[in-house]
Amino acid sequence: MAAASVTSPWLLRKAFQALAFSQPLHTNKHLSFYGNLCSFPFQYPLRSSGLCHIAQVIKGDNDVLLKGVGDKSAIEEVKHILDTARRAATRREIFHTDFLTPPVLKESMIVLQKLADVKAVAQGGYPQAERCRLSIGHSEVFTNDPNVVAAINISGNFSFEPCSHGDFLGAILGKGIAREKLGDIILQGEKGAHVLIVPELVDFLMSTLDKVANVSVSCIQIPLLALEYEPPRTQSFKTVEASLRVDALASAGFKISRSKLVNLISNGDVRVNWTTVTKNGTTLKTGDIVSVSGKGRLKIGEINRTKKGKFSVELIRYL
Repeated sequence: MAAASVTSPWLLRKAFQALAFSQPLHTNKHLSFYGNLCSFPFQYPLRSSGLCHIAQVIKGDNDVLLKGVGDKSAIEEVKHILDTARRAATRREIFHTDFLTPPVLKESMIVLQKLADVKAVAQGGYPQAERCRLSIGHSEVFTNDPNVVAAINISGNFSFEPCSHGDFLGAILGKGIAREKLGDIILQGEKGAHVLIVPELVDFLMSTLDKVANVSVSCIQIPLLALEYEPPRTQSFKTVEASLRVDALASAGFKISRSKLVNLISNGDVRVNWTTVTKNGTTLKTGDIVSVSGKGRLKIGEINRTKKGKFSVELIRYL
């Protein structure tokens, strides 16, 4: 994950371009919305200033700060963000991450609360964004929210050949752009899609992307305020299973056989909370997001025990 100082635009551009072509919410009481930017500002009642206060930031022990991270798969990324926050506070600069998945964003925010004089702002381009970038710096250097997300409209004749989220994502990644440089992809039906991306790659994507699946497309940059989005459509239903294993719940949620689901897991096509699952017996809990390549996503809702000792599980399928 890259981080660069906003005080050096030329270096920022070069750093992102170099990394872009290399072979990665729960809200809380601090959540607030600024226009179409999703921001989580953290400021603290520690009012002393100067070197002694910065020392409070530096002395924090990583092991202690990371001990409370609930999603163990996110620890390495959170640790990197924590190191970035220390550099930002010491240098009194602002650093930016790539687009983060919701679990990493959530865990990072919890850890960053424990650092003195550090402010973090999450931006995904619009309030409902799942993938967001974090801007991190000493609270005194934040004068406004950094502009670190850009939007591109991809249009074409999709009337006779509708394209999925995966079609758009595959076409963009096929140009050599790393996944972490992309935010959400907002489908627009027959009109195409809106894509959130790091500003440094806007010109490259607009000049190279000419086809999605078999549909010829054109790309233009649009203001974030022009984004068209709506709450995702879902379908909720219940299933009764003997266990909370991912192979059991996912097969029920996506209405495919358990043996086929096991094969998908073996092929690396199943993810829980945006992390690839490698074991069929992975246990799920309320709030987990399960995604299967080519099938979509579902969320695990309320879980209750039946009189016979089985599990009654609410499954929320994203349409």
